Order: sequence, then structure tokens, then C-alpha cells
Amino acid sequence: MSKMPSTPRSARLAPLALALALGLLASPPAHAGPPDEPSVAELNGYKTPGKPGGDLKMLVGRTKDTRLMVVYGYARLVAYNESFELVPDILRDVEVEDGRIFTLHLRKGHRWSDGEPFTSEDFRYWWEDVANNEKLSPTGPPALLYVDGEAPEVELLDELTVRYSWPKANPFFLPAVAGATPTFIYMPAHYLKQFHEKYADPDKLASMVEQAQARDWAQLHGRKDGMYNFDNPELPTLQPWQVVTPPPATHIVFERNEHFHRVDPNGQQLPYIDRVVFDVVDDNLIPVKTGAGETDLQSRGLFFKDYTFLKESEGRSNLRTYLWQTARGAHLAIYPNLNANDEVWRELFRDLRFRRALSLGVNRDEINQIMYFGLGMGGANTVLPQSPLYEPEYRDTWASYDLEKANALLDEIGLTERSSDDLRLLPDGRPMEIIVETAGEETEQSDILELVRESWLELGIKIHTKPSQREVFRNRVFAGDALMSIWYGLENGIPTADMDPSEFAPTSQQQLQWPKWGQYHETKGTAGEPPDIPEAKKLMELFEAWRAAGSTEERREIWHQILDIYSSQVYSIALISGVLQPVAVRNTLHNVPEEAVYNWEPGAQFGVYRPDTFWFEQ
Repeated sequence: MSKMPSTPRSARLAPLALALALGLLASPPAHAGPPDEPSVAELNGYKTPGKPGGDLKMLVGRTKDTRLMVVYGYARLVAYNESFELVPDILRDVEVEDGRIFTLHLRKGHRWSDGEPFTSEDFRYWWEDVANNEKLSPTGPPALLYVDGEAPEVELLDELTVRYSWPKANPFFLPAVAGATPTFIYMPAHYLKQFHEKYADPDKLASMVEQAQARDWAQLHGRKDGMYNFDNPELPTLQPWQVVTPPPATHIVFERNEHFHRVDPNGQQLPYIDRVVFDVVDDNLIPVKTGAGETDLQSRGLFFKDYTFLKESEGRSNLRTYLWQTARGAHLAIYPNLNANDEVWRELFRDLRFRRALSLGVNRDEINQIMYFGLGMGGANTVLPQSPLYEPEYRDTWASYDLEKANALLDEIGLTERSSDDLRLLPDGRPMEIIVETAGEETEQSDILELVRESWLELGIKIHTKPSQREVFRNRVFAGDALMSIWYGLENGIPTADMDPSEFAPTSQQQLQWPKWGQYHETKGTAGEPPDIPEAKKLMELFEAWRAAGSTEERREIWHQILDIYSSQVYSIALISGVLQPVAVRNTLHNVPEEAVYNWEPGAQFGVYRPDTFWFEQ
């Protein structure tokens, strides 16, 4: 991405925007093939030009996992490469001025999967008719598109050029559109206008609403526009494969997008593979079915404990099993809910001494040896040694196993009364029994919690495990009904100073230690609760300071302040880190790296390694 020269901001072309909106500009006839200016895929050392054809079979645990093909396909306006650097992808180029003006250049001749042109009109439609439509977006555009409360100026410079501008720098913009769960700032306008009251014939729209049993046109539009959910076969896409199976289904087929924008160095259009097929099975059966060879590429539903079985099965499965590094701050962590509805527990969770005592009461070495053959790593839920921001104290602080110190902290709080079975009593007289809620999708979490249960009993605290479906699990945490939960650690354990530190501040409802504070930020104060403890407020102040910082050095200094606070405050109790991820690969499938980093953000799991370049020998 190049540095953009100074350009007058008066370049808005209102007549062009109007013509685009009304569909008055003629388009050339559709034809299969890549754009006139395709993206040429890099074939790194382990990759070779391939042969087109074949079906790739994968196993998933839920019908909703159709969204994984948006993750794995990983077509983004800009995308991370294998070195986790941002580069143009769908876009031909991006010009950036002062970190606040972004000029996006589309590829000439690029088309949606249905053959219709991909143009600046698709950006205008999303911005004007979706993001700024009160019925479709009640809270307005995404919070990350605001800088100091100001929305961007969005300009259509011509059919292939869009400009986003802010008065101040917005370092979140490009990473957001490059994410595993991306912020889509475009939509297929030619398809979605038929469901929008601004463009559709009122009678036809009313009939479609009634037929779909939708509440109104906005709900119908929302069902049709799932760019990430990927559950509407009629919705055109820019991804390498297009879903063709309507939901709900247990056998989901994705077919090759004949207008995909990438080619290999020989000019062969990607993806090589014709179809990807998802079979929905019980999560618990995925390792067994993988060992039986009922998949071609599998990581989802596989855990380190399955590795020995998978290696022993290689002779009959015709699969080879790799172990990829992971990049989470912790493989698993326990999250006390600082927004819990139970007032007594909530106040206790907000007492720093209590959180530190819980962390000191975890025997991480025991967990590592029993569960992971000693190949994992202890420490806090923070950055990993591979990150340039790493300092040993961030990982070591309050993460040793010290029952004496932990009990002393609990006594200092005043939790000295005990029940007849030697459990500490809460200030209101209840015994200290905590339910730790899980998504219930596999046994690894409950197995680890059994080990934590034994060590926390030495503190006079008894935990119980409660599994539930993922949606129920999350909703209970969001609502404050869940006291504690277990989930994966920080997604990005290998950040640089220029990467977004939002995971370390209350910025998202998905953060299980403070979901209501995160929701408050996400909704710009229309829902949730504002942070009300000094350290959390400070993290938000530092987060905003990072956003406004003018140099990498400034951002690095802010990052270290954030990491220091986050580690010392022990907002989550890491259990184990550095756990390797099994990846099973069909012997005839090529261009899948043997050594790699398996991560959601950044990385999109398989996505950063470009599955469109994977190919079958036969």
C-alpha cells in the first residue's frame, strides 16, 4: 500500500454518485474469468502451481458454520499475508495519507459471483442505504468508523475509486476490513435493492415480506444481506466459493466463484478446487470421523488430545496430521464476570485481591503435564514471547502456583468464616460455590476445570461446571446471569505496536469479563453500562490515546502501559497457553503448510494461507 499524495477533498462527484445509485451507467456484458487486473497469488516455498478440479470435504458442528467459508476463503479489501502484514487483496491498491485519508482503488473488470460489476455503487449502497438507515442499522455505522465521535466522509470519485476520510487518524479502519470477521463496507447493491423500501416496488416488496413471514422490509433485508453468515445462496459474493445449499441443511455445498479475482503465477484462475462440502456432524464425532478419513482438511473440532489417535490412524485415513503453533494469549482462561447480576459476587470479582488469589490457586504445571504432555506453557493471558511487545513480567505476574499467598489474600479480604465442609463463606453467609459456565462443545474445558476444582478447594472455594449451547452460554454471560465462564484467551497474542489493542480494553460485548462495558462502547452508549472502576476507565483512555497516536513509538509506549495494567489487574485467569493445534490433511492435497500459525485474529485460521491455492493431485 502506497503513501497517497495530497489530494483535494472537493473531488466528490455528486452526478456520478446519482448515476450509480439509479443504475444509469451501462455495464459490459458479464463473462466468466478474473478481473482485467487480477491479484496474482504468491506461491511461497511450500507451494507450487496446481491443477484445477475436485471436491474438498470438511466437517463442522453446526449449520451456522457456513460462515467459516467466509473466514477460510479470506477475500478482503486488504488482507494479512503470511507475515501478518496488510496488503491489497480485493482492492488493486490503497493510498493512505496521514493515517486518516484512505483512497480505495477497485480492480477493473471485477465482478460479483453472479457476473454483475463490482463498483463504487456497492460502497455507496452500504454506507447510505444500510449503515445510515435507521431501520437497518438502529445504532448507525460501526463504532470503529467513528473518530472522536465523527463519522467519515465517504466519496465516490469514480466507478472504481472510493475515498474514506476523517479529520484525524483512524488506525482501526484497514485492520477491521481485513479481519476474520470483517467489517463489510460494501454490499451487492444490484441484488439487495429489491428488498429496500427506497428502491423496490411497494406492492412487490410487501408481497415478499408476507411470503417470508418477516416483520417488515428491514427484517427481510437483514435475512438476505448476510455477507458474513453466508447462508443465502442468492446473495452474490466476492469469496472464492459461493454457498449453493439453502439452510437449514446438514450437507452444505459451496461452488467455485468463476469471477474470483485471484490467479496463480501462470494465469490460472483460482480457486483450484471446484467445490467445498461441509458435513454437519456432532462435535464429539469429528475426531473419530477424521481418523476414519471422512474429511480432506480438518482443524475444527480437533484438539491436542486427539493428536495421538490421529497419528495412529494415518495408515487407514490417508491423512497426515500436522501440529500448528497457536497465537492466543491463552489457550483457555476463566473469566469472572465483573458485570454479574449477583451483587455480592460482583463486588468480590471487582476486588483485585480476589482475582489475584484465584490466579495464584491454579496449578498450571499440573495442567500442562496431565493434559498436554508438558508441551504447553503457563503464565497469564497476555502477549506471547513471539510478540515484539513481550516482557516476561506480563506473563509471569500473579501466574505462579502459590496457595499460601492466595489464602493470605482471601483472608485479607475478610473471607475467614468457613462452612461445615470447610468452604469459605461469602459476606452474606452463602458458601463459596461458583458455577463456571462452558459452551459445552467438547470435554477439554471440563477436564481442565476438574484440575482447577481440586486446587481451588485448597482455597476454600468449590466450583461446578455447567455446559450449555454456545448461544445460551453467551447470552447468559451478556445478561449477567453467568458468574464465571471458561473460553479461549486473547485472540492476538503476537501483536505489534501498530496492531489494535482493543482486546485489552472494554470495547466488545464478546469480552466475557466485562460484556456490559463492552456493549456500551460498541453501541456508542445506547446499551450496556459504562466502565465504573478506575483501571477499566484507564484502559479505555489508553485505547483512545493509541487511536490518536501519531507514531509507532508512541503506540508502543501506550501498548506497554496497557499490558502492564491488564496483567497486574488479572481480569482473566489463564489456565494454559501455547497448546498446539492438530491439522489433518488429505495426502493428495497440496499447498497446505506443514508448519504454520493457527489463529483467528489475525490469521482467519486457514484463511491467511489462501485455501484457493490448495489443490488435489488427482
